[in-house]
Amino acid sequence: MKLARISTLFAQAAVPAVLIVLLSYPAGLLAQSPEEHIVSAQTLQQHLETSSATRQTNIQTLTKFMSTPTAEKALRDAKIDPVQVQKAIPTLSDRELQNLSTRATDTQQKFSAGALSTNMLTLIIVLVAVIIIVAIVH
Repeated sequence: MKLARISTLFAQAAVPAVLIVLLSYPAGLLAQSPEEHIVSAQTLQQHLETSSATRQTNIQTLTKFMSTPTAEKALRDAKIDPVQVQKAIPTLSDRELQNLSTRATDTQQKFSAGALSTNMLTLIIVLVAVIIIVAIVH
């Protein structure tokens, strides 16, 4: 019986004491220092610059592909405004830009090598334009 009373008194005194000690520490004291972050600010900055450069390259590649005379003619024939498509390109997500830019580069290489006919190139251009328009509407 005495043991139960001692443990109760200990719990009643220890719990508030521990809480007071923990709450009395400044919040920043237990936080990580800037040197302990998993990713340094310099690494993060470098990653952002690389991402930005990649995005800009993809925008330029896709814009160049969609502004060729063949592309503009194909878009007009399909009753799609080439200006609307050009304005929509920068609004695509990084993933969409990467995907369409890769496909545009591949299409240009195949067309230059003679693996694609003009009709196939026209069809691909119209499909890319439709994908761009659908992506920005969604």
